[in-house]
Amino acid sequence: MRIDKYVWAIRCFKTRTEATDACKGNKVKVNGADAKPSRELKPGDEITVRKGVALFTYRVIGFPNSRVGAALVPQYADNLTPESEIEKLHAPVETFFVKRDRGAGRPTKKERRELDALWDEMDM
Repeated sequence: MRIDKYVWAIRCFKTRTEATDACKGNKVKVNGADAKPSRELKPGDEITVRKGVALFTYRVIGFPNSRVGAALVPQYADNLTPESEIEKLHAPVETFFVKRDRGAGRPTKKERRELDALWDEMDM
């Protein structure tokens, strides 16, 4: 079975196009090597998929005929993803936004120094 079809079938990606694009973008590896979308898989291959900041790892057990439900995925793929990678998805994301009035223009030198000081406090 093709790697792009397999990662789509075991629900790593929502669409087959997303799976193909991920393979083309070197976000999918088979046994440590970059995988083209047409790469053929065999049972026992280890697949690594990068989605955002997390790196998911699966071992091929079998091949589904088509996309399977989430409950059936363990029949076809063994999830080897460490807990630390899954926790990366739930890490808090700090965002910081400074609101400036419309038409206020660029910050003055004094305002810029105040903004830089505020940024430095947030980095600590």
